[in-house]
Amino acid sequence: MEKLNNKMNSAYDFFVKELNSLRTSRANPSMLDNILVEAYGSKTPINQLGNIAVSDPSTLTIQVWDQSLSKSIENAITESSLGLNPQTDGQIIRLPIPKLSEERRKELTKVASEYAEKSKVAIRNIRREFIDLQKKDQKESIISEDDLKKNIDEIQKITDDFIKKIDNFLDEKKNDILKV
Repeated sequence: MEKLNNKMNSAYDFFVKELNSLRTSRANPSMLDNILVEAYGSKTPINQLGNIAVSDPSTLTIQVWDQSLSKSIENAITESSLGLNPQTDGQIIRLPIPKLSEERRKELTKVASEYAEKSKVAIRNIRREFIDLQKKDQKESIISEDDLKKNIDEIQKITDDFIKKIDNFLDEKKNDILKV
């Protein structure tokens, strides 16, 4: 059951990371987590190329360590789906976070719901995988039929808990996105 918990926790953590990368009207360094920059011959996460900081509630700054990458970082941000326009000032790139329109807020809540649905599917697939393992153990007489039923009930309870956690976090994020 610990292995099941660990796998489901990994899926949940990935979901949280995806949702945190969604843009709200406040500056948040995790917004840039999914942006990869072409640097040194490979795609590199933006946080490995400079310091990301929140200078005020509506502005992010990136202090680029290697100034030759400033243009690549700018392009990666511009091409991302965040809708940000970087402003370069030497080694510092400023990212003003514009207020979200009502339409964009609704779009983002739909994207958040899609992320939640994908995570729920991942959790259910993990549940199926572990139930199949239990059934296999029962067929091979490693566990009794009573143990099988008890284990399946426990797996379902853990699954329900994770689905509830996903729904709760999704509701929090939707409220955050819709808040003006």
